[in-house]
Amino acid sequence: MNFVLAAGGTGGHMVPAHALAVELKSRGHGVLLITDDRGARFPGLFDAVPVHILPAGRLGGGPIGWLKALGSVVRGRGEAKKIYREHRPDAVVGFGGYPAFPSLIAASSMRIPTVLHEQNAVLGRVNRLLAGEANAIGTAYERVDGLKDKYADKSVLVGNPVRESVARLGELPFPAFDDFAPLKILITGGSQGATVLSEVVPAGLGLLTPSLRRRLQVVQQCRPDDIESVRKTYAELGIPAELLTYIEDMPEKLADAHLFVGRAGASTIAELTAAGRPAILIPFPAATDDHQTANAREMTKAGGARTIQQTSFTPDVLARQIEAMAADPVALNNAAARALSVGRPHAARDLADLVERVGEGVAPVAVGPVLSPRTKSAVPNGGVPA
Repeated sequence: MNFVLAAGGTGGHMVPAHALAVELKSRGHGVLLITDDRGARFPGLFDAVPVHILPAGRLGGGPIGWLKALGSVVRGRGEAKKIYREHRPDAVVGFGGYPAFPSLIAASSMRIPTVLHEQNAVLGRVNRLLAGEANAIGTAYERVDGLKDKYADKSVLVGNPVRESVARLGELPFPAFDDFAPLKILITGGSQGATVLSEVVPAGLGLLTPSLRRRLQVVQQCRPDDIESVRKTYAELGIPAELLTYIEDMPEKLADAHLFVGRAGASTIAELTAAGRPAILIPFPAATDDHQTANAREMTKAGGARTIQQTSFTPDVLARQIEAMAADPVALNNAAARALSVGRPHAARDLADLVERVGEGVAPVAVGPVLSPRTKSAVPNGGVPA
């Protein structure tokens, strides 16, 4: 069969789309990607897949901005329909975000089956608009806020696809850690970095007990504007640190890590739970519908992570949480096992199964998420209160 994947904008959409593309191609299917300019620039993704870049508007900027966005959507829809007439797909799979919108409405207008994949624990705004027309909705979490009850019959829990190199980490032992081994910490702030991590994390690591601080080995992703000040702080503290503006070999870094500190993006959570790596999560407070707090909910409740809201994220709070997780090797190993317990390393396989069924005209098997209205829980169970 032939499939079109529509994704773009951020790594949170592109990485799972790439993982699905690899799985579908391994089954002998044809795969084509429709994306935007940003999506086409991600390194190491879709190297062997034909890529089409379409205009995709984003709502904002008042009436003038809305008109420009509408114009982009109309142009993108027309270009997508031309692609579909030349290479008729068996199904179009959308991964959310504004770049997917023109491709999916074009498919619906041509009666081509569509599948939506929702990576977050809150249904995204584009997916909300398209859910009624979709033939199936694949979800990453058992509980998805904003997903209406009437879509239960076509909602299927598949997880969030990760790269095979990450999925394999969960089959390997957790890196050896005892009272004398180095404590290897990986810090990232998503594909664009996060200044708050550059400001808080080095200072927090400096507050650890001397016996723990002497064992630190740090890998941290920083924004380019922050990297030199972070380097200076670590040098003053005597903490060995590898600093990068972008981590291309994330599976390798994750394989070495004992503890992760960073944002709670959908791909981050999927990789941590597939690999079985404990975490301290600081949800991005400006994320749409506070979806990163919702993403952290399942892993935190299982005991594989601790969630700190950014308003409470101080060096002292961070140091106390690292000590609570890592001062006792048994506790850290247990947290790793609990993170792994909520992982879905076969998400790419399960999503590919769903896509194939839709492409064949077979109704999805609804083993879907727990549907719920959007809630406003500030701190998930097990999180760190303000």
